[in-house]
Amino acid sequence: MGQLRFTEEELMAEHDYASPQVVCGQRLHGGFDGEGCYLPPRSLHRPRAIENWAQALRARGGDLLQADASLLVGLRYPNGAQQKLLLREGLGKTFWNNLTITGKIEARGRFLADMTFPEFQDVVTEDVSEMAIAHLNLGLLKAHGMDEGGEPERGIGGHDMMWFALRDLAFGPGAYPDVEPPGRIGREAGEREAPELPGRYEELIGFLLNLLLIEFRAELGFASSQELLRDPDLFPERRDQALEAAEVVERIRIDEEIHVTSLRAYLGELRSLTFKTVDGGTKSGADVIDPLWSRLVHWATVEQPKLAVEEQRKLLRERILADPKGARIWPEFERLADC
Repeated sequence: MGQLRFTEEELMAEHDYASPQVVCGQRLHGGFDGEGCYLPPRSLHRPRAIENWAQALRARGGDLLQADASLLVGLRYPNGAQQKLLLREGLGKTFWNNLTITGKIEARGRFLADMTFPEFQDVVTEDVSEMAIAHLNLGLLKAHGMDEGGEPERGIGGHDMMWFALRDLAFGPGAYPDVEPPGRIGREAGEREAPELPGRYEELIGFLLNLLLIEFRAELGFASSQELLRDPDLFPERRDQALEAAEVVERIRIDEEIHVTSLRAYLGELRSLTFKTVDGGTKSGADVIDPLWSRLVHWATVEQPKLAVEEQRKLLRERILADPKGARIWPEFERLADC
């Protein structure tokens, strides 16, 4: 089965890079081996640990949470064809904003490196010492947070600075004014949805589920960003820089695959366990996790997209029509909505 108990030092350990990752003069996390292949940060042992825990989970009859980014495939606004139209017409602010906002949202994830989370051992009946969830406070969430927000005290950028660097590669620094992301991007629950659990554990499970969904949404954004950056008809005066920017996105995707697999492992483990309820009874993990995940997915695929499209359409209409060419561009932009 392989090693199932790891120290924080092991889970945070780095490769001995042949060269560091530097983009636009900014030292970024991770690095390259002697053949120039990208190596994610803190990945000397972390991927192996996650794979070992996944194998152990399957050996016990469980599995990773069965979910991937395809569950969010559907309505996107603006879509790829609309973004290409805007870029061809010199209206790059929307794509610039997307890249900037993505970087700032990634920066928020840095808090994971500084938090101490409740121990699941206290609320389940089984021994979790050889599971991934026993290592959340032993480097797993710390590594995740540093991947997102970097190590500013050492001058090393994470995904936040990687997005800013690739944005500047494609557009040039300061091409458009700065922009702030929305206050919250996950689902806010109203009334408690798992009152049979102590509140802080319901909150932690909800947080992990939301984080997984955010990672799936981000994956779709990564793919669309790369498509735009690699389009030979776009960024004609910065073609080489745009292609380099797409490669930086690919490195982020490699990093994020570790996060997605980790979260699916945590939630798969929790789904396989037995929770102690506040009334002194027990409840299967599947009966806790599945309804929470189902409600979250419904929000993300049915409720939230319609509201987001309405808001974005209003904003983009104003932005396009404010341009001298807007009266010509807007009808074409609308026509491409179904492409």
